[in-house]
Amino acid sequence: MAATPRKLSANEVAALVGGLMDGGRDFGTSDSGVEVRPYVFGSNDLSSMGDYHALRMINERFCRIARSVFLPMLRIQPRLSAFPPEVRNYDDYRNSQDNFVSLTNTRIEELRGNHLIVIPPTFISLLTDAYYGGSIRHVKSGRNEFTATEQRVIEIVTDRLNQALQLAWRDLMSLTLSVVSREENMQFAAFVDGDDMIVNCSFMVQLPGTEPASFDILYPLQTLKPIGSLLRSRMQSDSLDDDQSWRDRLERAVLSVPLQITARLCEPDIPLRQLTQLKEGDVIPAQMTDTVQVMIEGRPMFLATPGEVQGKSALSVTRRIGQEK
Repeated sequence: MAATPRKLSANEVAALVGGLMDGGRDFGTSDSGVEVRPYVFGSNDLSSMGDYHALRMINERFCRIARSVFLPMLRIQPRLSAFPPEVRNYDDYRNSQDNFVSLTNTRIEELRGNHLIVIPPTFISLLTDAYYGGSIRHVKSGRNEFTATEQRVIEIVTDRLNQALQLAWRDLMSLTLSVVSREENMQFAAFVDGDDMIVNCSFMVQLPGTEPASFDILYPLQTLKPIGSLLRSRMQSDSLDDDQSWRDRLERAVLSVPLQITARLCEPDIPLRQLTQLKEGDVIPAQMTDTVQVMIEGRPMFLATPGEVQGKSALSVTRRIGQEK
């Protein structure tokens, strides 16, 4: 699935216009003699954080968990998709968005930083309308503030999204999230400085009978740098919670596995000539012993004495055979 297009920053537009006006000019050096490095539009320097493999896994896990967040509003569990994380300037991101959006600034205690949940107003209106019995459809609106009902829906959705984030991050590290503020204007969001770099995680919500909706979760790059090695790792944490109910079910399932028991009563020897001449009614001489081997799935496990209990043949286990190393 292709990522949604974004607007070019002022610097990118200036570079593009300048390149078109200069024509076939050599960009190896500038007029002042300073070396100029070619820039490919749409590319980002991800070397500081690697390939974000762990963050992508977290986002995929978040998509599976967050489906239930929208169930009370939409009465269905929509399909969520995650775009690859994108590093960009916060000013560039802010300029690509409308000023009127839902902004939820949340503190991440363990990382000593914040993350920002950005939800377009059209998606909030759709959730509110569907929550109170309306149809699932986008409604165009020229308002510049949310109603009290929409603010309550924003509170419910963002709190549950934060809970889903905590579960998605749990295998990598435990996070404590607490909402700091909620805003309705991009210019008033006290998140990071405009020149700071952010990691933009975009998510798409598939809706029945209408165009999909989207929302973003922004992390400051400085907030994620201390755990850069974890985010570059392709192996999640091995510190998992002990699920006692799962262990009990697994134990019951293992203890219910049927095993075949075989008792080796004797092992008589017979010549091949006599074996080929055997017929019905012939008797094979056998020397019975007082102790027999009890085999479990073909492996000797016990020694037992043959006998009879209530008219049925039985074995009385005498001792366990030690396992040879």
